[in-house]
Amino acid sequence: MAINVEITRNPGENAMSIVRRFSRKVQGSGIIPRVRSLRSSTRVQSHYKVKQRALTLIRRREHMAELIKLGKAPVKPERGPRR
Repeated sequence: MAINVEITRNPGENAMSIVRRFSRKVQGSGIIPRVRSLRSSTRVQSHYKVKQRALTLIRRREHMAELIKLGKAPVKPERGPRR
């Protein structure tokens, strides 16, 4: 998905003013933030990886619940309503 920014040279306009107008047009169009966000985005994990992570979390929760029942892990106090 490309957005082209186009400017035309006005008669009697020097190169620096053309570059300045182009820079302003690019900043105004919001291309730079979008490209930067795409550059640092991560790809979607596969179904298998999501499933494995979920199973690991379930096992960890079961293990902690067992340790709490045995008295080997501190009981985490439940949080009250937020103010």
